Amino acid sequence: MSKDYYNILGVDKKASKDEIKKAFYKMAHKYHPDKKEGDEAKFKEVNEAYQVLSDDSKRNQYDQFGSAYAGGNGYSQQGGFEGFDFSNMGGFQNGAEFDFGNLNDIFSDFFGGGMGGRAQARRGRDISTEIQISFADAVFGVSRKILITKTSNCLTCKGSGAKAGTKMETCKKCNGQGKIREAKRTILGTISSTKICETCLGAGEVPKEVCETCKGKGVLRREEEISIAVPAGIRDGEMIRMTSMGEAAARGTPGDLYIKINVTSHPVFKRDGNDLVMTLNLKLSDALLGLKHPIETLDGEIEVTIPEGVSVNEILRVKGKGVPLGSQTKGKRGDLLIKLNIKLPHKLSRKSRELIEKLKEEGI
Repeated sequence: MSKDYYNILGVDKKASKDEIKKAFYKMAHKYHPDKKEGDEAKFKEVNEAYQVLSDDSKRNQYDQFGSAYAGGNGYSQQGGFEGFDFSNMGGFQNGAEFDFGNLNDIFSDFFGGGMGGRAQARRGRDISTEIQISFADAVFGVSRKILITKTSNCLTCKGSGAKAGTKMETCKKCNGQGKIREAKRTILGTISSTKICETCLGAGEVPKEVCETCKGKGVLRREEEISIAVPAGIRDGEMIRMTSMGEAAARGTPGDLYIKINVTSHPVFKRDGNDLVMTLNLKLSDALLGLKHPIETLDGEIEVTIPEGVSVNEILRVKGKGVPLGSQTKGKRGDLLIKLNIKLPHKLSRKSRELIEKLKEEGI
């Protein structure tokens, strides 16, 4: 059955790349196997959907043919032969038995380049974590270091699995090829397929003497310090992807690390796009007469001029005191928007009332 990748990510068919990316980060964080309520099957399904919809070419093919196009191979990777009736094919009268359980694997190898192609490299798991940063750090960017316990390359053997000072030798099981060719008997005859060698894990060589620290595995669980560069202007809930910083795989490539950024709210400022918004309370007399007022911004103290006769909820704009627009904008920033809140007195003294009565007489 064809999968609805848009439905899996919870986006519309007309969704932009940015919307698809944000939806993927949200779903990947929700279903990641490392979380208490994670779901590995759902996580893989979400990742599969993102791999297709984030690529323009694959997305165009998917929109035309559905998930059955399987990356352009012309068959579905999931149940590609569903609904096909094998009962009318010859070769069953003589009691010959065939293993239908692996038919999809066989045809995947056959059509997907398994005939003598290079065995697919092992890949470590993707992992995720969260960090809390201040509002100011989210605006200007910050560098952080965190400790994560994960499967990493062994520091003693550098991931080779070999004892220090010893050499590697050719894997005898695959004769240094890193893969093993297998012949499978099917209803279409004998089909050869290539599988990764389980002894050397595709490397083609094995340690002559194994590393005492990792027992020849090349990887082990340990605590590792990770440096994170949080970019300026990041938003609350956004995720940073650190390629190859996930869990390591023995003689393979590491997965990725996803870091969700939680931004602490600010007592004065709120964010509106690339602008910062704040409220400034003014006395009635200051609103009428105007004044110069000090403002403590994220950059430090500045002085703003409140013109005479400002109205309620009028907004003053201070250019270049907002959120940085990005690395490609050469230091350009949004603005600081100051919303003026004129506080009217609840009670008037006799003198104040007399003065206001005079203003009233003047038509003010």
